[in-house]
Amino acid sequence: MAGESEKEIKRYEGLINRYSFLRLFVLGFGGFIIWQTVSYEKVWLTEAAFFVVVILFAWLVSRQSRFDKEKQFYTSLKKVNENETGSILNQENIYSDGSAYSNDRHDYSSDLDIVGRASLFSLINRCATLSGNERLAGWLLKPAANPEIRERQAAVKELASKADWKMKFQAVLLFANSGSNNDGIAGLMKYLNFIPDKKKGWIPIYLKLVPWMFFSAAALAYFYPPLLLFLFLPGIINIVLVLSQQSDVNKTERMIGKAGNTLSHYSEAFRMLENEQLTSPLCLRLQSEFKGNNNIVLSEQVKQLSILLNRLEYRMNMFVGPLLNITMAWDVKQLIAIESWKAENQRLIARSFDALASMESLLSIAGLHINYPEWCFPEMTDQEHYTLYAKSVGHPLIAAEKRVNNNFILENEHKIDIITGSNMAGKSTFLRTLGINAVLAFCGAPVCAGEMKITNMQIFTYMRIKDSLNESISTFRAELNRLQLLLDVLKGSGKVYFLIDEMLRGTNSADKYRGSKAVIEKLISQGAVGIVATHDLQIADLEQKYPGYIRNFYFDIQVQGNEMHFDYKLKEGACKTFNASLLLKQLGIDII
Repeated sequence: MAGESEKEIKRYEGLINRYSFLRLFVLGFGGFIIWQTVSYEKVWLTEAAFFVVVILFAWLVSRQSRFDKEKQFYTSLKKVNENETGSILNQENIYSDGSAYSNDRHDYSSDLDIVGRASLFSLINRCATLSGNERLAGWLLKPAANPEIRERQAAVKELASKADWKMKFQAVLLFANSGSNNDGIAGLMKYLNFIPDKKKGWIPIYLKLVPWMFFSAAALAYFYPPLLLFLFLPGIINIVLVLSQQSDVNKTERMIGKAGNTLSHYSEAFRMLENEQLTSPLCLRLQSEFKGNNNIVLSEQVKQLSILLNRLEYRMNMFVGPLLNITMAWDVKQLIAIESWKAENQRLIARSFDALASMESLLSIAGLHINYPEWCFPEMTDQEHYTLYAKSVGHPLIAAEKRVNNNFILENEHKIDIITGSNMAGKSTFLRTLGINAVLAFCGAPVCAGEMKITNMQIFTYMRIKDSLNESISTFRAELNRLQLLLDVLKGSGKVYFLIDEMLRGTNSADKYRGSKAVIEKLISQGAVGIVATHDLQIADLEQKYPGYIRNFYFDIQVQGNEMHFDYKLKEGACKTFNASLLLKQLGIDII
């Protein structure tokens, strides 16, 4: 599609250049014709020639403007297509990486790379609008309920089947992938909730009559010049009226002045959503949000507001603005028209932009299904206990050629799994693999696995514990805070699945073992479920004390001479081979 876009871009560039030349030709040749008509000393002929030149020039400008718009569309289409290629090859993305939503205190986002640079959000996101970014981040940072997840899965499958339409829709909205354009919409939303200071009373009726009064007096004055005196009365009234309403006009202009051109782009996006044939329940429900009472077409209403806002901008022209205000109280006329539009469409606009945010998020997730068709949609189970059944599960942020897949089975059980293993053998990556795929499952996305069944539950991680100089918090204190947060979360009514990677690293080895053992036994007493990865082989002995609750798994290495070989495959049992001494030896440090 990128090649076809390039052809269209070149075609429209040619048309734009051609019409630019025609505009210059019309100005030059038209000026010559008008000059020639003057020699005939017939005013009507000169006026007719001038009128024809103006109309022809305006038509050429209109055509060139349409070609500019088409060229911009295909330029955007080329960008979004190239972005998909870049995402598949090296996970590049022109959209936001979600760094604004980073939170080290979140239950799992920091440990699992959900938002920020090289994150899951960065891989998925195709939202151009600020509200779309916020909606997608919300979906990734909080699990949805099972019925909603299933609805999203069906919607994602349908949207993925409309790949061409999806790319065109993204191209239309690409203009919003900029903070300045989103500012205009933020102002619009603020304006929709703004209540004017005072009622307009008789003013709307007067504004309908004053143009007729003014121009009628002007026309009659052609036959009876003294009537020109009557032009001053409506002119003075108009000036006084404009000045009295200036604060409301300025307030409106400040809030939504930037939204005019922006909304004209949105109207095309809304039109695409209104006209597309959709069948999945969630897509149909979102599509219905773009329709108002009495068969109001949202795209037309948005386009109408865009026109009103652009008309309000006429006041900024030092030549046109004063003339319009003297003859028609233009500023006040547009203010009342905008407020009337607001009264009719306030709820519809708010609902529509909210629905647009959800649609953008669904299209972002649909991109995963298109780009990685081998990934599966997980089955959401409603079983009483915990299920996390994954076949050939891998980390979605690791390239397919480097990714090592594993199997993991927890079916309707309460278990705490202990994973032991050498440094760099794959323990941490495996915990993150399960966690990040669970996050994908809970937002309605396909997961990086051949098959998955999962219970809806809250993921909680304890991995990248950091100290904080600003808050005078040591690593050990930070670890205790994280453990306390886990214990607090477990007191809730919902299911919680924890992923702990090497707890209590900030203390000595003896206290580390005793503390880790005590924490795990505390978790067992609370009926907690999850995984603990550790280097302490003694922790694996808890399986003998709690055979019905503890399971042991490990990642090992193969040592051949001074070479270590990792297969990154999860195995049952406790690890027997460790590599710290060998790694130190490679640095020239011998352990005696």
